[in-house]
Amino acid sequence: MMDLVIPDKVHDESRQGEALVLEPVKGKNNGRKLYIESYGCAMNFSDSEIVASILLDKGFETTSDFTVADVIFINTCSIRENAEQRVRNRLKEFTVAKVKNRGLVVGVLGCMAERLKSKFLEEEKLVDVVVGPDAYRDLPNLIDQVDDGQKAVNVLLSREETYADISPVRLNSNGINAFVSIMRGCDNMCSFCVVPFTRGRERSRDPHSIVKECTDLFNQGYREVTLLGQNVDSYKWKSGMESPKSEVSNEERQQNALTVGEDIAEVSEDLSKVEVNFANLLEMVALVDPQLRVRFSTSHPKDITDEVLYTIKKHDNICKYIHLPVQSGNSRVLELMNRTYDRDWYINRVDAIRRIIPECAISTDVITGFCSETEEEHQDTLSMMDYVQYDFAYMFMYSERPGTLAAKRYADDIPDLVKHNRLKEIVARQQEHSFIRLQKLVGTTQKVLIEGFSKKSDQDYCGRSDQNAMVVFPVTENYKPGQYANVFIERSTTATMIGRVVPQTP
Repeated sequence: MMDLVIPDKVHDESRQGEALVLEPVKGKNNGRKLYIESYGCAMNFSDSEIVASILLDKGFETTSDFTVADVIFINTCSIRENAEQRVRNRLKEFTVAKVKNRGLVVGVLGCMAERLKSKFLEEEKLVDVVVGPDAYRDLPNLIDQVDDGQKAVNVLLSREETYADISPVRLNSNGINAFVSIMRGCDNMCSFCVVPFTRGRERSRDPHSIVKECTDLFNQGYREVTLLGQNVDSYKWKSGMESPKSEVSNEERQQNALTVGEDIAEVSEDLSKVEVNFANLLEMVALVDPQLRVRFSTSHPKDITDEVLYTIKKHDNICKYIHLPVQSGNSRVLELMNRTYDRDWYINRVDAIRRIIPECAISTDVITGFCSETEEEHQDTLSMMDYVQYDFAYMFMYSERPGTLAAKRYADDIPDLVKHNRLKEIVARQQEHSFIRLQKLVGTTQKVLIEGFSKKSDQDYCGRSDQNAMVVFPVTENYKPGQYANVFIERSTTATMIGRVVPQTP
């Protein structure tokens, strides 16, 4: 069987439980050490950067050793069952540290914290602080409450909080790629998903704060940003929507809008007339600098527009790669999932991508064994995979999550053995398609952003192509991480292209 290694995984298994270590902020050290580790998706790791920024500003130092920490935080995920189990097991490991240090503060942050709330305080006696995704500004106050002998909980969801004014500390960064959160929450009530209940309603960041963050990152040497949101296509901002804490002045907004040009909005003295959608935002970020690559995740099939596709086509530095979760290839199952599109609508969006951006790579999410899924409906998913021929796929068996609409409405009635067998078929099909898609690029030259040395050898560099495929090639004089290289693709595996640097064309 081919070894399918999927890059840029939504839940990057190599990063689960990753702890951060940062340089202390001179003149602010209060003598207390913070240990924070993260689980789940890219949004969670981005949130940990926000938490670190808030607490470093209050004088905390970070440590990679929880046994010497004064405060331990776990940033959690509720999407997958194994993530929850990992967190519970990890909390048990912190018990020894708590016994040795009675003043130790242990907190659970993020989606799992919001969903389980008081259960953590009741069942996990170790836990002192429970904080939801919208309450990170309150962390210093909550730690103070614990220091005074109280338990502390803040899981209130917000309709305004976007943390737009906080410049995140970049955790364990390579200094080249960075995540930039453009919105929080989700209004899509997919029946299998807990995100709307744990992260609240959608709210979009002021686009000018996003442009400012991306500009700052570029000036610091970063060369790729990934714009993050549960559904980036539904991004929408009007002047007046921004949080009162926003650090961008009206004058800066007007200047930024003028810089971007009339494609973004009619700029007048009345800034309330300015409205920015996702296609506009993409262009604003692309115009920061031609050398700044722009990616985004995740798109929703019901919302991705031709305007977005033409914007991607227009700018060379917007990567030709779209993550477009299908979940199922069958319309009845999609309706049960409350995905608000059917098979034909999804195919229409794929056809639009292929027509407008022929070279675009497409990846997807697939859930197999959803409630009442028949064998024929499973075959519809396989036939959808054959139609699209995805470059990558993130493939899961359905796992019922407490509190979701599916858990309340439908029986999880597909036997585990059937789920396993269907997943094996889906994985095997995707292996074939991934290999086919990469084989088509053999003999072409790809522009690659060098990210660092290959995992297997310091004699090879690795980086990603415009289409998000991993490329490995020999270290070459005059090239270093953070630079672009034109790489001629000589061969490929099921997940990696292998080639050599060719001279830059004038």
